[in-house]
Amino acid sequence: MRRREFITLLGGAAATWPFFAQGQEPGRVYHLGALLSSPRDAPHYVALFNELRRLGFIEGRNLVVDAAGFGLPPERMEVHAADLMSGPVDVIVATGDAAVRAAQRATTSIPILAFTDDMVGQGFVNSLSKPGGNITGVTILSSELDGKRQEILIEAVSGVRRIAALVDSNTTTPSQLRMLENEARARGVELSIHRVGWREEIGSAIDAANAAGAGAVNVLASPLLFNSRAFIFHRVAALRLPAVYQFPEMAEQSGLIGYGEASISDLAPRITISGLWASASTWSQRVGSRSRLRPRNARASFRS
Repeated sequence: MRRREFITLLGGAAATWPFFAQGQEPGRVYHLGALLSSPRDAPHYVALFNELRRLGFIEGRNLVVDAAGFGLPPERMEVHAADLMSGPVDVIVATGDAAVRAAQRATTSIPILAFTDDMVGQGFVNSLSKPGGNITGVTILSSELDGKRQEILIEAVSGVRRIAALVDSNTTTPSQLRMLENEARARGVELSIHRVGWREEIGSAIDAANAAGAGAVNVLASPLLFNSRAFIFHRVAALRLPAVYQFPEMAEQSGLIGYGEASISDLAPRITISGLWASASTWSQRVGSRSRLRPRNARASFRS
């Protein structure tokens, strides 16, 4: 099976996952630390906390959630991770490379439930079947679909000869960009690369793509770009630039085209499932052979 055809839940050491696996101890209050780039009311976090509630972890009753850990920009992740170490924390939920890296640097003992693109490629875990350490979670491999999104974009915009890639320099690797350039060249299309490291740079990057003569934009997979989607939708619409995005539902939120393996709101609850599976599989000595779950088929959504 090709890696892009599945989303993977990682196993972990049984001793590190009491938060989900052992159930709720009577009278105990659990503390969940957060290193999250989206706001608390984002649909995928609503789905995550609905899943926690279903498992018996109820905020205000037996669960305290780190309210300050939501909506953090990449540059705040390290600082907040250090702040978490001064209080009681049973588990840390982290999304995106910057957040997972900050959590990993802050602790080697507190369990980290991670949601990011490629945990093996970024060095967060040793392997998908035996990650080691204190990290488990979901690796979505969304960046592997950036090439397919580029292909869809070229086909959707008839006669386009120049396109742009909006790139988060914190996450996208040079090898990924070379692959996109080669694939565009093979189709007779010129690709310009426009990098951003902060939200404040996105507007000028889109303007530069337009000035370079791009007829369409591939918004690459990235927490920064996903969380800035409303701004990007508005900016590309004002410039009349067709664009493709990493999740299907983004086409339902004013984006033109969204292509991905699953909705982010469907993926977020898998973080909790991953924590449960890590404990159950390790205790029964079954880590690895059943750690991969097939998602729904990748699908494209087009705004009508």
